[in-house]
Amino acid sequence: MAEDRIAMQGEQPLEDTVVKVFRNAKVVKGGRRFSFSALVVVGDRSGTVGIGYGKANEVPPAVEKAVKDAKKNLVQVPVIGATIPHEVVGKCRATQITMVPASPGTGVIAGSSARAVLEYAGVRNVLTKINGSRSAKNVVKAVMDGLLQLRDQETVESIRGVEVEPVKRW
Repeated sequence: MAEDRIAMQGEQPLEDTVVKVFRNAKVVKGGRRFSFSALVVVGDRSGTVGIGYGKANEVPPAVEKAVKDAKKNLVQVPVIGATIPHEVVGKCRATQITMVPASPGTGVIAGSSARAVLEYAGVRNVLTKINGSRSAKNVVKAVMDGLLQLRDQETVESIRGVEVEPVKRW
């Protein structure tokens, strides 16, 4: 289901991919009426990422609505090298995902839903473990929750008002 598109926002290109398309059936007198919803991830692969959800009676309009929603919800994520700055746990309802920084060459060790968000955020080396529900919607939201909790060294120093010694990286 990896349908990739590229759109320009300012100077950096935004790419989007469909994580999952959901089909809903409503039973009426004449039979079943289907409606569709799409879960989409948008990002520039260098620290900006957003997720969106759209519903419509056909798949293409649902995807368009989801992309529009994702572009409204873009956030900046601190990426150090090609990994995350520190270990973090993201939660959404019954889903809990643990993300751990990894050394160069490891790759994104994650399921398809989490992989989409992490790759479009620009994270290329990370280990993940999902506990609880593996629903695509919850996993994507849990990954975003975890990414929003990330802080780089400069941010921590400014919040605490102290200077922290640099962490040794690979």
